[in-house]
Formats: sequence, structure tokens, C-alpha cells
Amino acid sequence: MTFLRPTTLTNDVVTLEPLHHDHLEGLCDAARDGELWKLWYTAVPQPADMAAEIDRRLGLLDAQSMLPFTVRRADTGQIIGMTTYTNADAANRRLEIGSTWNAASAHRSGTNTASKLLLLTHAFEELDCIAVEFRTHWMNMQSREAIANLGAKQDGVLRNHQRMPDGSLRDTVVFSILDSEWPAVRNELQRRLAR
Repeated sequence: MTFLRPTTLTNDVVTLEPLHHDHLEGLCDAARDGELWKLWYTAVPQPADMAAEIDRRLGLLDAQSMLPFTVRRADTGQIIGMTTYTNADAANRRLEIGSTWNAASAHRSGTNTASKLLLLTHAFEELDCIAVEFRTHWMNMQSREAIANLGAKQDGVLRNHQRMPDGSLRDTVVFSILDSEWPAVRNELQRRLAR
């Protein structure tokens, strides 16, 4: 049985659809919203590179190491970004939620929390994961704060973990949520979205 199967996840705030080439124009528009590719501490494709990024993510799906999604607002249907399950380890029932970006206009709108609730619910309750990991650049304070606010605990820092496109070295902060922590995390995320 395949660990990562394309599926659509939805709630009142967002819909996560399996990534498809038909999403190209909407994803380019979302990346233009805030010119996200200019952020040096993250990797958001610029519109000219979006088709190649879709191809890359779909290739990783074929290799069963990633399940990529396009994120849409539930109220308008507008595409606002991408997210994935990545670094999937079926034998050990672990995966990472990452390679996520959202249009600047969607920041602090609840869409990221709603997306993470969908992804975490599916990971723990359908895929029977024992742990879900998150990783981000040390300098990406907005992402680090958002991950901690989800209820994830910081596991550590991988120093000089990756070389960035500009040649700088990235220190990667690693967080995780364990299956035993999931009920409390779920309750808190649901409470926050209900506000």
C-alpha cells in the first residue's frame, strides 16, 4: 500500500488539492503577491520558475518522498500557495510538513493554521504517523514563531545544514509533534480557528 496518496483535504478556511500543472497561473499570481522569491531565507519560486517547481514536486511524488498540495482559500477559491508532506518515511511512520509558502495577503489570516490542522489530522489520524516534523531556516523568525505556535517542540538546530541559492549556509531549526502530543495540539488549533 502506498504511504502517500494524492488526496484533497478541506475545511471551512482552506482546501488543499493535489498539486497539478493546471495550478500554474494561480501559483504564479500567489508568488507575485509579496514578491516572495525575494526573501533570501526561504525558497519560493519566482513565476518564471514555477512550472519547473511543479515538475520537481511531482517527480518527488512519483518517488514517494513528497505529497505536494496547492492551497486555496475556501471562501473565494483563490490559490494562495503550496505546502507538502516531504521526507516521508513509511517504514517508521514519520514525515515532515514543509516546502510551504503562502501569498503575502494570506499571512495572519488563519489560512496557515487551517492548512496545518488539515495536514496534521491526516498525518496522525489517517496515515498513523508517530511523529510529524517541521524545519525552517534559523533566520526565518516568522516561520519559527508560527511552527512553535502550532504546538511543535524544538528538537534542535542542524548547523551548516544546507547551502542556499546565494551561497550562504543555512542553519536548520528542527521541530516536531509526537502522536502522544497530537490530541492536545489538535484541541488548541481547533480552539484558535473557532475564535
